Parts: sequence; structure tokens; C-alpha cells
Amino acid sequence: MGEYVHVVHGFEPVFDSESRLLILGSLPSVKSREEGFYYGNPRNRFWQVTAMVTKQSLPNDREQKIKLLKNAKIALWDVVAECDIIGSGDASIKNVISTDLSLILSECKIEKIYANGSAAARLYRRFQLEQTGIEITALPSTSPANAAWSLERLCKAWQKIAW
Repeated sequence: MGEYVHVVHGFEPVFDSESRLLILGSLPSVKSREEGFYYGNPRNRFWQVTAMVTKQSLPNDREQKIKLLKNAKIALWDVVAECDIIGSGDASIKNVISTDLSLILSECKIEKIYANGSAAARLYRRFQLEQTGIEITALPSTSPANAAWSLERLCKAWQKIAW
């Protein structure tokens, strides 16, 4: 199964004063941490889904990804700032220190918060809902581990984020 490793998040949130919705993942995967940015696993469908539902071009690099998010008024971050985890498995996450969402919430007029997957939603409700007072809507995970969901089905479910 593997060994627990203590992981510190390491990425800044992506947002600007125009951001109106916040998408939260749980914690960057091993591959994303290696790549140094969100959803770095090429098999993760986050960038495909986000580009499709916001009717933008598929981004190829970090700058294009940030531009896509900002054009769509999306802030992006994760629930977990630090934890112990085995590999990239959300189910193994323990000893959580959550991110401080107050920076995003104070600088943006966030109208909706979405979770990329049920683990992110569960962790948010446990560690952050009381502080924010904003309910979260769980969307199906774009992770390759969620293979039961086709790209088309994911896009249909994620259509909620389109303005």
C-alpha cells in the first residue's frame, strides 16, 4: 500500500479581484507536486473540462492555465495545506492542516464554492465550512481514478461553473 509521507502544499492560490467562484481540490497529486502546478497529471481531466465548459482553448502551460481561470472568474486552490498521505490517495489523508481561505474570500466576491470531488467537499465541510459560512457543491472528480466518468459526462456535470 505504501508509506505515509508528510506533504506541505506548496502552491499559491490562483485568483484575482474579479474571481466569483472558487474551485477547491483536496491536495495536489504526486505528479502535480512534481510539475509544480495544479492538475499536473496529463490524465487528469480538470483542464479539459474547465476549458470546455467555459468555452476557452485548452491551455498548454502554466500561464495559459492561469489566464483560463482568470478569464472565467475562477479562483483555484485546495482544502489541505499540510497532511500525511500515501501517494496521491485522498482516502489516506490524515493529520490535516487546512488552507486559510480568508485571503481569497476577503479579496474576491466569491459567490459559489465547488469541490473537485467528494473528498475535497468532505474535507472542506470538516475543516473550513464553519469559518467561511459558505456551503460547497461537490462536483465529480476529474482525477484519472474516477474512470467511471467519461469526459462528456464530466463536462455535463461541471456545466454549473460556466457563467
